[in-house]
Order: sequence, then C-alpha cells, then structure tokens
Amino acid sequence: LWVLVLVAAAGGVAVALQAQFVGVIDQRLGTLAAVFLTYGVGAVIAGLLVLGARGGTLLAWREVPSYAYLAGVFGLVIIGAISWSVARIGVVRGLLTVTLAQFVASALIDQFGWFGAAVRPLDLLRVAGIGLLLVGGWLVLR
Repeated sequence: LWVLVLVAAAGGVAVALQAQFVGVIDQRLGTLAAVFLTYGVGAVIAGLLVLGARGGTLLAWREVPSYAYLAGVFGLVIIGAISWSVARIGVVRGLLTVTLAQFVASALIDQFGWFGAAVRPLDLLRVAGIGLLLVGGWLVLR
C-alpha cells in the first residue's frame, strides 16, 4: 500500500512541477508552443522506452477500442488548459480548477460505467466528499 501511495504522491508532485514549467513556456512562447514542446519531449522519451522494451508492448494496438486513442487529444487539451491557466492565474488556482472538474467528471464516469469503467455508484459519502472539495475549492479561488 505504501508503494502505491508514494507512486501516486510522486505523480502529484510531477503534475505541480509540470504545470509550473509549462506555464513558464506558455508565458515566453505561447500556449501552442508549450503544448508542442511538452508533447515533443514526452514523445521522444516514450519512444525510447518503447524501443527499449523491444516494441512488444505495441503489437496488439488493434485490440484497443478506437475511442481510447482520444487519450492523446485529451492530453493536448489538458496540457493546453494547464499551461494557459497557470500562466495567468497561478499554479494553485489553475490546478485546483482542473482537479475539481476532474473529480466531478470522474464521479460521473464511475457512476455510469462509461467507456468500460467499472460501475462504482455514488453514495452519500462520496457526494459529500466531492461537495466538500467544491466548497474548499471555492474558498481557495475567491
């Protein structure tokens, strides 16, 4: 369990650092350049990792549902939204807004089992928790 928590925490720190760095790129070069550079560097590194794994991880690409490839498009939206908002309203406000929207969308995906997700119905505690997050977010944003 601790390993899972540490990996998730490392991901959270990486999101905050990436948001700040891509915001800096956005301020100097613009949003589209920030998205391009972020994805360009990431694509090179991911490509090297796939080659290092001898390409075996991509052989069954046709078995992936076609809608799942929209993940790349959504990644562009995410990086664009983060770079644009962080450059203008700061890391906390930018990431907070993204995170609040992420929780609401995630709860709906779980509730209805959209896109192959396991159904995890909303109960009163989850609704209350998301409500508290929204109230906390409002306090931070105001």
